[in-house]
Amino acid sequence: MGNNKETLETIIIQMKETIQSSKEQIFEISEQTRREYETLEGELEDTRRKVSEIIQQTNEKRHQAQVARNRLAVINRDFNTFSNEEAKRVYDDANEYRLQLAVMEKEEKQLRERRDQIERRLLQLDDTLNRAELLVGQVSIVHNFLDGDLREVGEMVEDAKEKQAFGLKIIQAQEEERRRLAREIHDGPAQLLANVLLRSEILGRVYTEHGIDAALNELQDVRKSIKGSLSEVRRIIYDLRPMALDDLGLIPTLKKYLDGLADEQEETEIRFILHGNEYRLEVNLEVALFRLVQESVQNALKHANAEQISVKAEMRTTQVHLIIQDDGRGFDPAGSTNPGFGIIGMKERVNELKGDVKIESAKGKGTKITITIPT
Repeated sequence: MGNNKETLETIIIQMKETIQSSKEQIFEISEQTRREYETLEGELEDTRRKVSEIIQQTNEKRHQAQVARNRLAVINRDFNTFSNEEAKRVYDDANEYRLQLAVMEKEEKQLRERRDQIERRLLQLDDTLNRAELLVGQVSIVHNFLDGDLREVGEMVEDAKEKQAFGLKIIQAQEEERRRLAREIHDGPAQLLANVLLRSEILGRVYTEHGIDAALNELQDVRKSIKGSLSEVRRIIYDLRPMALDDLGLIPTLKKYLDGLADEQEETEIRFILHGNEYRLEVNLEVALFRLVQESVQNALKHANAEQISVKAEMRTTQVHLIIQDDGRGFDPAGSTNPGFGIIGMKERVNELKGDVKIESAKGKGTKITITIPT
């Protein structure tokens, strides 16, 4: 028995050392990733500034090149009224502007490509950081278990189980979202673009067989198809991330989003109420708050069978206060053994923002979600 105990203790010590070493390696990977992320964030900001500047410079150079071409056209038309020196100078200017414009357009293309490359890399690094944090949590649980703090480990295991279930639901939701996007793109823009391609191929034949008027009519139909495809693409992009958040801010984007939902719903009234003066927040905070409201309202529409949904926002000096309330079927938060992806995700998001969320509901009496986030 003694030898068995010593062997077990030795194995546990070796396991703890291995786990600690693995944890340190994960920390090192995480820190390296974080440093690269911060460096790329700075480079992205600088690249975006350069893109904006080069676009402005290119537009100015394009205007100068156009002016030079116009002057060259005048000289070509009235060549005898200008001296050879004047004609040569105008020709040289036009050629120089053309070369400068080509160089600037190439630089603009390279900067745009670098910007897109950095943005894709940042997404990969963000995913790596999230995975590293998850691994550190899992390794810590095992380490604490080997240290013998069973009560704390029990609590951590329960939390880990919930987070694991949440993580699995996130993966499931991501796959569902990818399938939904694939269906929307296939049934919408892809079909429209295929139709545009087909009709563009027969446009020449229409012109040859039926004349210019028929070809123009066909061209008008093609233009309508292109506009429809562009509209579908814009709608899909808005679902992924409302661009109005960057331009207008949280409150105008919420109002626009909820007004759009209200127009689509025939059986549910959706209202938005603002208290206090609106002001801009940090970009990531605005995105998080928008997603919280979006998730709450979508849950009410999908599951509550509500006749009325109200969203109230109050912009306070040091915090944002949100209330999302519906008069739907409700549920029992305390008695629910499977609160669902929406509520778990909401709580996780609010916790990350150092805020508070309170969910009040009862069967047949609707649901009220109160969210307070410090700014």
